[in-house]
Amino acid sequence: MSNPRSPRSPRALDVHQAHARLHELIVLDVRTPAEYAGGHLPGALNLPLDRLTRALPDLRGAAERGDVLVVCASGNRSAKACGTLAEHGVTAATLTGGTTAWTDGGHPLHHPEDFAAGRTWGMERQVRFTAGAVVLTGLTLGRLRPAFRLASAGVAGGLVFSALTDTCGMAALLARLPHNRPRRGALETTLAALRAG
Repeated sequence: MSNPRSPRSPRALDVHQAHARLHELIVLDVRTPAEYAGGHLPGALNLPLDRLTRALPDLRGAAERGDVLVVCASGNRSAKACGTLAEHGVTAATLTGGTTAWTDGGHPLHHPEDFAAGRTWGMERQVRFTAGAVVLTGLTLGRLRPAFRLASAGVAGGLVFSALTDTCGMAALLARLPHNRPRRGALETTLAALRAG
């Protein structure tokens, strides 16, 4: 990935490649602020996926100065982010397997000093909890009124749709909750860091 504008630049880096080049990469973590606070690659800047287009001018400038690596938990959101960036003329690579692969490869994650272990759940865990809670509630209340079972059926249908389309509407909704939103000034701090290089 020596030339970010080269069409032959790889679109993905594995953990070994990313670790070897971490000191020279501009690393963007597109997970929610809560997930980012739970542990991120050293030096990574948090830029939630839903804020990506707002940062395009600063991302273009950063990509002209160096190679951009986009990271999420598993590689799905970062691949989507790379696609969005490519549509706007910004070349970036995704970390194959995300932070999960990073830690599985024996590499540490950075935790902010004010981070309390166990308080922050990743988006996948939040989705599993919410889906399970809705299904269980629907089945329990369905004993009183069978119509409540429709909530369980709705979640089941949503999970099938999510698997077929590789999207997750529930994650998009959960990302809007206050604990998953950037703190005031956090986005501006990220944009300033991108400008500073």
